[in-house]
Amino acid sequence: MNAVLSIEKIKLEIEKICQKSQRPSAKVKILAVSKLQSLDKIKNLLSSGQIDFGENYVQEWSEKNKTLAEDKIHWHLIGHLQKNKVKMIVGKIFLIHSVDSLELAQEINKRSAGSGVRQKILLQVNVAGEASKEGFDPDHLQSQAKNIFALPHLEILGLMTMPPFVENPEDNRVYFRKLKDFLMRLQKENGHPANFTELSMGTSQDYQVAIEEGATWIRLGSTVFGPRS
Repeated sequence: MNAVLSIEKIKLEIEKICQKSQRPSAKVKILAVSKLQSLDKIKNLLSSGQIDFGENYVQEWSEKNKTLAEDKIHWHLIGHLQKNKVKMIVGKIFLIHSVDSLELAQEINKRSAGSGVRQKILLQVNVAGEASKEGFDPDHLQSQAKNIFALPHLEILGLMTMPPFVENPEDNRVYFRKLKDFLMRLQKENGHPANFTELSMGTSQDYQVAIEEGATWIRLGSTVFGPRS
């Protein structure tokens, strides 16, 4: 089990990794994965200056959002999103990381139009080809990308992946590198769309390697919260 680290210690670690990798540390942002974590733990991280929190389930997010409505929080959805739940979150979630089909993107676009907003999203890619994981097959996304980028009420910021759970973080380096290469390919093929630069990849098990390979969002659960309830 990973030791619990303060946000400040993780930021110092990010700084050191980025210096070695010759990239700006300001581009690496911490997403505290608050799924099944208590309100007290969330409030504790809020008091340390952390404002980005990731939830997997719309219902759990909704309950926490009501209780913490007075706090400045950027909520992120990182779990699979059903189309019938889109209406509950559009315009309220800062960034949806888990858009995994053209049909889901179209539904988010439709609901965003109805609410008069542009919803920020990432496209989830199953770079490891795991049958148990959600996400676009890279070839399928490549063929659908122009249709997705044409949706006017979406602000598509980049890509997300959930690589295999591994004991050795180095085993996932190849998947992080594939995601970055794929992002660059989509940028080129779709006219370098503005702001399409984000890479959400890396968890408590392998975030150091993910940063070395270009991650801009690292999703940390047990590292910042400790064990889930």
